[in-house]
Amino acid sequence: MNNVLIERISLENQLYQQERDLRNRILLRPIGIPDYGWEQNDSNSWHFVAVENDKVVGCVVLVRLDEKSSKTQLIQMAVEKDFQGRGIGRMLVEHLIQFASKHEVQEIQIHARDDVTAFYEQLGFGIVGEPFYEVGIKHRHMLMRLD
Repeated sequence: MNNVLIERISLENQLYQQERDLRNRILLRPIGIPDYGWEQNDSNSWHFVAVENDKVVGCVVLVRLDEKSSKTQLIQMAVEKDFQGRGIGRMLVEHLIQFASKHEVQEIQIHARDDVTAFYEQLGFGIVGEPFYEVGIKHRHMLMRLD
């Protein structure tokens, strides 16, 4: 894992197409959502990718929810199946949190699948409110305040 680097990329970066493909394969297709079905916020977001040997092996997106970018939502976290369990997801989220802290983000929200809430809790997010269903899957609202 020493050769996995985390980068913030723009939509013009050549790695963005790999990020899109990863999101479609890992997140959307398995639950029947059409490819590119969650890209409506991509231009208003910060994109982070985990790269090994010029290949995107993980990604996460931070969407701006207000004009000042003080409120955000972490979405579309995905890691290639062969790379899962190697700490890449943790690296991505930690990098995203550091970036958010430096850019005056005050709040990061997540609609986390119920089965991954412990992962986000270990990184400092807290569960808020009752479970809910999104895309047919049980989720929890999670929140981190950066003060």
